[in-house]
Amino acid sequence: MEFDFLAPISNEILSYIEGLSSQHLGSKIVLHTNEQVPDLNKIDIAIIGVLENRGDRNAISDVDLNEVRKELYGMFPGNWNAAIADLGDVLPGNSKDDTYFAVKKIVSGLIKRRVIPLVIGGSQDLTYALYRAYDDLEQMVNLVTIDSKFDFGKENEAITSDSYLTKIIINEPNNLFNYCNIGYQTYYNSQEEIDLIEKLFFDAYRLGEVSNNISISEPVFRDADMVSIDLNSVKSSDSGNFVSFNPNGFNGKEICSLSRYAGISDKVSLFGVFNHNDSKQESVIIAQIFWYFIEGYHYRSNEYPFGSRENYLKYIVPLEEEDLVFYKSNKTERWWIEIPFISNGSNKLKKNTLLPCSYEEYLAACNQEMPERWWKAQRKNIV
Repeated sequence: MEFDFLAPISNEILSYIEGLSSQHLGSKIVLHTNEQVPDLNKIDIAIIGVLENRGDRNAISDVDLNEVRKELYGMFPGNWNAAIADLGDVLPGNSKDDTYFAVKKIVSGLIKRRVIPLVIGGSQDLTYALYRAYDDLEQMVNLVTIDSKFDFGKENEAITSDSYLTKIIINEPNNLFNYCNIGYQTYYNSQEEIDLIEKLFFDAYRLGEVSNNISISEPVFRDADMVSIDLNSVKSSDSGNFVSFNPNGFNGKEICSLSRYAGISDKVSLFGVFNHNDSKQESVIIAQIFWYFIEGYHYRSNEYPFGSRENYLKYIVPLEEEDLVFYKSNKTERWWIEIPFISNGSNKLKKNTLLPCSYEEYLAACNQEMPERWWKAQRKNIV
């Protein structure tokens, strides 16, 4: 079913791979060609291109991912044991909705097979189609975006790359449990939007916060199901994007570190990079973002779902309001905080009572400071 919507790898890419050595990444990837389709039962990670950018009002050309593939496949892999396939491209449908349908079907099928899709587009409104892929999986979704904007729009307007989040929040079925933005820039977001994030008990981290201490984002990725990157969150001097100039944003090292955090998370089952402007220069940073995700995947520790508590140290921190319970992994020294389960008949957090957190949050609790993310998660548990 998945391959019904996918065009095989182009002859240009096949010729490029033939010229690589056996040590290059391109020589170690299973390819979807006119002659063969990968056996998805033997694949861990699947790369998918989506040549759809009608959701970007500023798009000036069709999507071409050949340069991204050349940059990625011309790299050398790490000491990886993951089986990787390139499934080819989803071509634009007669309408955006047709493309969304194809993307949803492909991604849903892969996640059911426990294959992680790495999606490269195209405009970021494709995030909506990726989110809808979880409809058949009967689970709540934690969405993380790396973006300078929140991408809210008017309720009655069509989905675009800068308004898709509204549709995710309001459209049924509503499977969104939490949304977190990493790297927003205040001057690109109205105060009403910033207040709405707080009102909905969502999380958001300003660009400066994350750049000053990038490790604060690690627990966020550890609790994410899907991650969507807007390439406009990377400053132009590092991305090579001078079509839509961005003087501020993450640098190359930071965006690759964030990608590695996403890859190392045991819970992340879907990863996408969007708003590629089709320049050769920008293809380099996209390839490196994907490389670091795969590198992170190699170091997954399989600590989710939370296993036997014999492998964790338990810490109880008494606060004035109530006692907070923390767990520290003996294996990775990562931290979690327990969220009290409060049954109200419509609770959405029945299976997720442990929230990833940082050592700094544990120290803050020891100083009688209530962790903000814990408070928001508990509010969702109650409301």
